[in-house]
Amino acid sequence: MTTGGDKTLLVCDDEDHLREMLSEYFGERGYRVIEAANADRMAELLEAEAPDAIILDINMPGTDGLTALRNLRVTSKVPVIMLSAAGEVIDRIIGLEMGADDYVAKPVDLRELEARVKAALRRQGFLKAPEPKDEGGLGTVAFGPCKLDLDGAKLFGPDGQEIMITAMEFSLLRVFARNRGRVLNRDQLLEQAHDRGWEHFDRSIDLRISRLRRKIETNPTKPVAIRTVRGIGYVFD
Repeated sequence: MTTGGDKTLLVCDDEDHLREMLSEYFGERGYRVIEAANADRMAELLEAEAPDAIILDINMPGTDGLTALRNLRVTSKVPVIMLSAAGEVIDRIIGLEMGADDYVAKPVDLRELEARVKAALRRQGFLKAPEPKDEGGLGTVAFGPCKLDLDGAKLFGPDGQEIMITAMEFSLLRVFARNRGRVLNRDQLLEQAHDRGWEHFDRSIDLRISRLRRKIETNPTKPVAIRTVRGIGYVFD
């Protein structure tokens, strides 16, 4: 069975047996897998490699996964699936706020992790693929003082500087752009962002919207671009 095509995964985890298991599993499915035993090694590999997705453990000796994620998001949009110990909801929340695309709890279910990787790669595909020209003329959309370039999959601030966004954040902004003035509940947002298979926990969408507001709103505590409709969901005006 080959499903990975020419995709490269970077697995960063301090557990040797877990890295070996993931390398074997994804290797058999057509992925090219490179391994890092810690965050410092991952940083070294990223200077020479351009992986399509990263599987990153939260709890590692030395530089932990959350710190590594924060450093990565300064310059990279590559999808990141975090590995966290079961029950560590706080770490998951922090990871999402820092720009993680998804998470999987340990002990790892390989089929679930594969599904999350595929979903992340699909979302990243939206970033790279040109937008169809018949999508209502949505080339550039204003979100508050910011502008979203749908063709280039880039968000620009009022000063014209690019603001880093993840693949999932771009997918959500694109959903709002396509549904201007329409109230969307959380399930609709997940489904239209092509993330329906993600087993979300309470407030996960709220956290992603909160992170987006910090990037696009003049005053994130009083949002005007993406408003909350109490008891229903969100609307982009």
